[in-house]
Amino acid sequence: MKTQQLLIAGGGIGGLASALAVARAGWEVRLYERAAEFSEVGAGIQLGPNVTRILHHWGLEGELRAVAAFPDRLQVRNALSGAELGALDLGARCLDHYGAPYATVHRADMHRLLVRAALQQPGVHLNLDQWLASYQDDGKVVRLETVRGLVVEGDALLGADGVWSRVRQQLLNDGLPRVTGHLAYRTMLRQSALPAALRSGQVTAWLGPRLHVVQYPVRGGEWMNLVAIVHGQAPGAAENWDHSANAPDLERAMGGVCAPLRELIAAAPQATVNAHAWRLWALADRPPVEGAEQMARGLVALAGDAAHPMRPYLAQGAGMAIEDAAELARALAMDAVDVPTRLKRYALARWQRCARVQARSIRNGQVFHSTGLVRLGRDASIRLLGERILDVPWLYAG
Repeated sequence: MKTQQLLIAGGGIGGLASALAVARAGWEVRLYERAAEFSEVGAGIQLGPNVTRILHHWGLEGELRAVAAFPDRLQVRNALSGAELGALDLGARCLDHYGAPYATVHRADMHRLLVRAALQQPGVHLNLDQWLASYQDDGKVVRLETVRGLVVEGDALLGADGVWSRVRQQLLNDGLPRVTGHLAYRTMLRQSALPAALRSGQVTAWLGPRLHVVQYPVRGGEWMNLVAIVHGQAPGAAENWDHSANAPDLERAMGGVCAPLRELIAAAPQATVNAHAWRLWALADRPPVEGAEQMARGLVALAGDAAHPMRPYLAQGAGMAIEDAAELARALAMDAVDVPTRLKRYALARWQRCARVQARSIRNGQVFHSTGLVRLGRDASIRLLGERILDVPWLYAG
């Protein structure tokens, strides 16, 4: 029987994870990435046990352990007073409850890990400097054309080309993503360059009015990922997620936060490898998925941010893309049914969970950035309920 071929638009974490998973399921994969070289912007990602479980299943436990950190605790603090509001044990507790660890990893390290793993699979072809222009689905095959005029034919097409996806625009024609009005300032800090009091091996979320800050270790704890999210308008095109940023702008946006958080923000220029410590990302998303037809039609499917872009307030953007990849591979391995039916089964298996994560992410952002009496109620609830609020069993159990 002829080996079936999946075409993938996009070589980020979702596209590479899909290439790896689908190749493991016996398909040939041809991936097309617009960049001239594989690279990822320097930022961290959190991988809950729902995600690390999949990576372990793919045989990547050792590779992940070599590049990630495994924080043993999640702490939530009031950004104004500095007081701890609540905490959740990770580490051994995640292993006991969910059978897999909680990991934090530099995005570039995760990207390189997936590139290496994908290239070790027979039948995976990664093509750079090839940006999808359009596609045609005639019900029997799908043809992808790049901006350079290359035309490739396959049995299915996966749009994994991000929040501004060209595949989605042609498949659904549902307009552009919505700009949220939230700005993420992000940087990576060398922990050895920080004062001892500012170093940390745990995940800490600082919650304040109309802002929050998240910090956690990466690269075995040698580096710290630091992200501050505030309200505001992007200085340039929203679709560019890597604007330069000025530290004084962030310091003004922080307002009256507590001294330890101010000190951490101020230490960034001295703890990075260059003087331009901060990068700026204007957050964009879409409303939660409303049905399977928004994730697959005919021979074309969507995954990751192309399918369900979400705000980062549940730390599941990369995780949902990796879950998509695993489910897509399971669906495409169903040889007894035709390809459109397999893609429909993939979408049916994914859309409700993805919609729930999108909705929870939106709600978390409202809670994190709340003001007035709502903020006081939030703090009191976390103090009272702690672990019951911070744990997410329906998500982490997979």
